[in-house]
Amino acid sequence: MFKKILIANRGEIALRIIRACKELNIETVAVYSEADAESLAVRFADEAVCIGPPPSSESYLSIPRIISAAEVTNADAIHPGYGFLAENAHFAEVAQSCDIQFIGPTPELIEKMGNKSLAKETMKKAGLPVIPGSEGILKNADKAKELADSVGYPIILKASAGGGGKGMRIVREPSEMANAFQMAQNEAGAAFGDDAIYMEKFFEHPRHIEVQILGDNHGNIVALGERECSVQRKHQKLLEESPSAVVTQAMRKELNKLAMKGAKYCGYSSAGTMEFLLDTDGKFYFMEMNTRIQVEHPVTEMVMDVDLVKDQIRVAAGEKIRMKKLFKMRGHAIECRINAEDPDKDFRPSPGKIIDFHAPGGPGIRIDTHVFAQYVIPPYYDSLIVKVIAHGNTREDALMRMKRALEEFVIEGIHTTIPFHQKVLANEAFWHGKYDIRFIEILQAEEEFKKGH
Repeated sequence: MFKKILIANRGEIALRIIRACKELNIETVAVYSEADAESLAVRFADEAVCIGPPPSSESYLSIPRIISAAEVTNADAIHPGYGFLAENAHFAEVAQSCDIQFIGPTPELIEKMGNKSLAKETMKKAGLPVIPGSEGILKNADKAKELADSVGYPIILKASAGGGGKGMRIVREPSEMANAFQMAQNEAGAAFGDDAIYMEKFFEHPRHIEVQILGDNHGNIVALGERECSVQRKHQKLLEESPSAVVTQAMRKELNKLAMKGAKYCGYSSAGTMEFLLDTDGKFYFMEMNTRIQVEHPVTEMVMDVDLVKDQIRVAAGEKIRMKKLFKMRGHAIECRINAEDPDKDFRPSPGKIIDFHAPGGPGIRIDTHVFAQYVIPPYYDSLIVKVIAHGNTREDALMRMKRALEEFVIEGIHTTIPFHQKVLANEAFWHGKYDIRFIEILQAEEEFKKGH
């Protein structure tokens, strides 16, 4: 087992990794920018190293500075968390060359699955159903138009190198293609330094379903059930639940089988996620793979009674997966991402000082956060400040607990998305599990309609 792990991240995930390390009796090193000097990760880690000024490019994205911090503190492993360098193959390669274990899959696997079009090709070879579209990168708008004619409109253009909604454009008719292609390319190039674009058939009312997998270096792969992530805004997830309200036991069995088949085919090791679209006919299509721990991993932990971060560390240290007879789901879990944003002003970021903070508790409630009263939220990073997870015997139990938890929450001094989540939970369609990835779009349109009348 590792003696010391450096956490190449910040915020709630850095604190989450520190907690897992403490339970495994592993020393920790927190790296931080000048803006995060007062963070809880810095306070609770065994050691802390400032790696630069607030901009990510000069701190959390600086590979030389992070590797230097690891070498100076004699860390024998690095956990990248999610975001920043978590899916950067070069970072994993540099760590490896410096004899520091990267807690994640191999650089080759990160590169292969990080390239969306290559990942799709790989999973197609593995025998997984994939969304109809381009076989690889599209050279230009004319080629895109030619392919779209055979696939059928609407289609979606996607950045091959990225995610998070960047470099995506929906095209509903041929006349829109040239402009949409150029815009997707420009956005992809600016966001990822790679303007490669590929195409997929666009489904109007799909659901976003993902499967948590865990693999080790001994060829073992397990699938830990599905998470529903259809509540999203501009391709950014806002609320997740496990299990999905529409996935039957037979569908779950098929989905887990597909996820394990794909992971096994590429020799996957570590925690990862296979993402699928579920169409209105009940068919699953592979969408992409994330080679890291996910923001929404706590819902799986609650229903599967596992600690994915500890398992991820154990696997990286060469241990076998601790098989729990075939993992079995217990109850239902829901996660609300509380962001420092103003939902009434198009979710505009709301950095600043938290004047008062009271987190909810009670049966079935878990809070993952790095903030506290008087904490100053810097304007430089992602706006996620708290994850509220509610667990119950049934979906209704979990919903009622989440509703109670959001009512108990006190965060003063900044705007948050708590009122937005309360509206989601009050929505009848959501309550009955009748929603898809257009849910927020429809909800916002209804709100605007009410304001106008």
